[in-house]
Amino acid sequence: MNNTVKNKDITSILDVARKTVFGQDEMLLSIIAAVICEGHLLIEGMPGLGKTLSVSTVSKLMNLDFNRIQFTPDLLPSDLIGTQIFSQKKEEFETKLGPIFTQLLLADEINRSPAKVQSALLEAMAEKQVTIGEKSYLLKTPFVVMATQNPIDQEGTYQLPEAQLDRFMVKVNTKYPDAEAELSIISEQVKTKISDPPIWDTEKIKILKNQVSEIYIDDNLKKSIVNIVRATRPQSDNFSKDNFGKYIQHGASPRATIWLYKLAKFYAFCNDRDHVIPDDILINITPVLGHRVVLSYDAKIDEINIKNLLLDLANKEI
Repeated sequence: MNNTVKNKDITSILDVARKTVFGQDEMLLSIIAAVICEGHLLIEGMPGLGKTLSVSTVSKLMNLDFNRIQFTPDLLPSDLIGTQIFSQKKEEFETKLGPIFTQLLLADEINRSPAKVQSALLEAMAEKQVTIGEKSYLLKTPFVVMATQNPIDQEGTYQLPEAQLDRFMVKVNTKYPDAEAELSIISEQVKTKISDPPIWDTEKIKILKNQVSEIYIDDNLKKSIVNIVRATRPQSDNFSKDNFGKYIQHGASPRATIWLYKLAKFYAFCNDRDHVIPDDILINITPVLGHRVVLSYDAKIDEINIKNLLLDLANKEI
């Protein structure tokens, strides 16, 4: 899909980002999609694949306020959202806002902190506000969490709770770069940090967001999106036990329906189309549903690939 991006606004920022980040086009496009659609992004991959670099590079090109938090086992919720500190001079409590008060928040290695800290993000991600003491504070617009995590089988990692996973628009798995990209990484280009001026600003992002929302999607495709998500739920009448049902323990929430709908429009926009086609939906099946659908014990025994399972399910409904 990244090789077929035709929209000049998207290609303009992708082309500059590629000067700094090599061989990670899918991740770069996912970051751009997250900002325009204002959805949160979970990026999983081994250390050293450019996850942090990709997010910081795009934030500079978009001229967005950016903060990075390194999640560690001893991180406290107050380190993230802020706290109240007593001022002896004023004889009253003062609120010190945490690094979450930004537009683009990079939660680096989010699964290296225990659930107590991870859950501190839930209100911010869902409500776009933070409560400190008895007062709630609205976050900036856009507010997007870009979280990176190491594979859960690595030492010192914690499983993200399902409630938090559902807050993420998509989950992207980063891959090792190909030989050509890796050669570029050690070339002279990597010695110069990105110095290009910002290409977008907050107003530009608003304009693009409106343009994406105006993309037309046929009622039949809307029904297909709903049917795909419902087909992942054992409680639904769309659920098929004969074909793949025994491999699914828990299905996706309505958030998956919303993000499939919005991302289908985004990918149509990327290709300079004013309408959504089935391919725009299918390309987002695994990123949107992959971290929301919980496989059963039978799936693990039969070594079922969740990507193939979800695509088979989607092709039946679309």
